[in-house]
Amino acid sequence: MNGAESLVRTLAAHDVAVCFANPGTSEMHLVQAIDATGVMRSVLCLFEGVCTGAADGYARMAGKPAITLLHLGAGLGNGIANLHNCRRGGAPLINVVGDHAIHHVAHDAPLTSDIEAVAKPVSAWIRTARTPEGVGLDAVDAVRAARSPNPQPKGGIATLIVPADCAWGAGRPRDRDPAFEDSIRPSRVSADVIESVVPQLDEDTLILIDGDGLTEDGIRQAGRIAAARGSRLGSTTFPARAEAGPDLPLVHRLPYFPEQVTDALKSVKRLVLAGAQRPVSFFAYQGLPSDLVPEGCEVVRLAHRHENVTQALTDVADALDAPVMPGPEGARPEIPSGRLSRGNVAAILTARAPEGSIMASDSGGGGAAFPIMQRCVRHSWLNLTGGSIGDGGPVAVGAAVARPERQVFALVGDGGAMYTLQYLWTAARENLNIVTVIYSNRQYNILEVEYRRMGVNDIGAAAASMFDLSNPEIDWVGLAAAQGVPGSRAADCEEFDAALGRALAEDGPYLIEAVL
Repeated sequence: MNGAESLVRTLAAHDVAVCFANPGTSEMHLVQAIDATGVMRSVLCLFEGVCTGAADGYARMAGKPAITLLHLGAGLGNGIANLHNCRRGGAPLINVVGDHAIHHVAHDAPLTSDIEAVAKPVSAWIRTARTPEGVGLDAVDAVRAARSPNPQPKGGIATLIVPADCAWGAGRPRDRDPAFEDSIRPSRVSADVIESVVPQLDEDTLILIDGDGLTEDGIRQAGRIAAARGSRLGSTTFPARAEAGPDLPLVHRLPYFPEQVTDALKSVKRLVLAGAQRPVSFFAYQGLPSDLVPEGCEVVRLAHRHENVTQALTDVADALDAPVMPGPEGARPEIPSGRLSRGNVAAILTARAPEGSIMASDSGGGGAAFPIMQRCVRHSWLNLTGGSIGDGGPVAVGAAVARPERQVFALVGDGGAMYTLQYLWTAARENLNIVTVIYSNRQYNILEVEYRRMGVNDIGAAAASMFDLSNPEIDWVGLAAAQGVPGSRAADCEEFDAALGRALAEDGPYLIEAVL
């Protein structure tokens, strides 16, 4: 058995079952090992940013890491934007990056680079294998590093670099240690912290939740606290995953712009952080604060994201002997008519989305559906965690691989979708049930909004051209068809509703261009 096969077998023994791959020459022994062992599903992606985003989406829905298989430092660099998103969201992920044979590095061949330096900004753990016999042990450490809870903002990405001679030399796999699960279990918040938080909860308190506190159980426990003390429930603006639906307590997501956050928090006297960080502005603006906690508001830490947030919420609720809080139990909206808008698309999606859908949103107007859907449709919402657009489509791919029994939606703006459009090819190849909605306003709308926020009323021709995507216009249906994905274009509510009906009836992916 060579080092490559020992790596694959060791990963499989530690419940790593999927590889999102864009390999090259230095990874051919690893490709052969995946083929020979049959213990790992391989999913080919045509761009490394699709690999990394898909592995992120898979981890969010599966609760365990997949691996990416990337080609040297250049391949890892191509995937770094979505690794940034993954790091910010805290999902577990393992990059396996091939490298030149150790003896070949000194010759400075054209693709030689400092892979560890490329990996450092987005990795909580990095190692370059040094012997084929040790690759199995390296794999165990990589899985443990990815799955061990890490403090923000380190995230849960492990990067293992495998020189070619460590892959082709003789190796041996490592079995799962019985103590492995104990080594990756998040720590429980101490009883002293629980006791100190309980008396501080009242109607003037906002419990700000992130991490595993936004799972079904976490939200139910937070709802018990709200029912007992009248506290408000909120989440960070873009959590990695949030469960929502009419049977779950309502959790209001913080808005995006700093003025909106300040307004939302103005009546809060106490902010309890349950897996969340202090709210800060995404960007610096002249005359506006970076720290958005209101003056005079006390900040209390219940749990860090890397701790067991759900257990901490449960311990508080139990200490209060709190009742169960009912969900909002809203009705699905009627189908609107007329021209499409973000609100109309949100209403139609809410009316038609199957129970248990997975919604992966990116830039564009997709986020408008969340406050409507959370009241009347049970679903999982996957956000753009780190602000690096081009994540929604790849995350949808990973979510569909992890949960093939559930309908997945990719809600993406036309600008962001062009970053990682190759995800459509993978969706077609794997026959994934992903409905893509392109919010087609033919511009980088958020940039125009930000430009106007500087106080500019008259946008000049040079500036306008940098926000404009209409010259030439993008043929989304044609681009999808070229990659094996059927689709249609909708300019009004009736056309969009009909297209969505066709999409949900399809076995496999479908794209709708929603012309706004």
